[in-house]
Amino acid sequence: MKKILLSIFSAALISASAFAQIPNNGFENWTAVGSYSVPNSWGTMNNTTTLSGIYTATVGTPGSPGSSYLKLTSKTIGASVVNGIAVSGRLDSMTMQPISGFPCTLQPVSFTGKWQHMIYGSSQGSISVLLTKWNSTTLQRDVVATANQTLSGMAMSWANFTINFNYVSSTVPDSCIIVLKASGANPTNNDYLWVDNLAFTGSVVGIKTIDNYVSSISVYPNPSTENITVTLNIKQASHVQLQLIDLTGKLIKDINAGEIKGEYKNTINTTGITKGIYFLKVIADDAVDIKKIIVQ
Repeated sequence: MKKILLSIFSAALISASAFAQIPNNGFENWTAVGSYSVPNSWGTMNNTTTLSGIYTATVGTPGSPGSSYLKLTSKTIGASVVNGIAVSGRLDSMTMQPISGFPCTLQPVSFTGKWQHMIYGSSQGSISVLLTKWNSTTLQRDVVATANQTLSGMAMSWANFTINFNYVSSTVPDSCIIVLKASGANPTNNDYLWVDNLAFTGSVVGIKTIDNYVSSISVYPNPSTENITVTLNIKQASHVQLQLIDLTGKLIKDINAGEIKGEYKNTINTTGITKGIYFLKVIADDAVDIKKIIVQ
């Protein structure tokens, strides 16, 4: 039987281990709110859909492992379909966007868990994890790493999943947001994503700086409207790779330059790329440097 706790969102961490850093990671703890329940420390759409007596986040039993798991199901309400969404923190049920996450100072290699899922239309669900660090100078959050997975095919029985993090900074994060979605932008009735046993695995032992390989890196113009020119002065023969990544961690461009020594120059065409902030990852052998790029 489910243990009922008094508070919906818990600010305390269970322990210092990586496993316990994700609040209510096994969805064992739920809170009754009137006629429905919500998983502790997770925001859902239930507070909005309850007006129709329909719920997109429900408890499933038995868990894998444990006594319960989270069932997210997109549901038809009136003339539209409401996406089954859960956020590890607070969710704005009007915009369906996360408001806040939970404290996290880990630098994990992967995000793991168990899932079952099925998509009835063409709009695929997803799992995304965002690690950030508060920047007291700019008064905004800087992205440290992302882990993203779009659901494909189906998993009709419990299956393990592993989603690797893509780091764009060597900074230690202070916060994490996990977003689980049963559907994409155009949900179909009864699309579902069931999850359990969420965890962080592994630990990044720092991201090597590029100073031993490259004496200088120049990126211009920045902001850019059409092209970005990258110039490197490589001290010793190294395998060089340039990656342009958006804020969600999606790889936009991947340039494999091969083994280079001396001056290297490459122009990246940004025409047609959506305006916004990107990260240019410069990789030389096993060392990494990150440059923030603005496309106007």
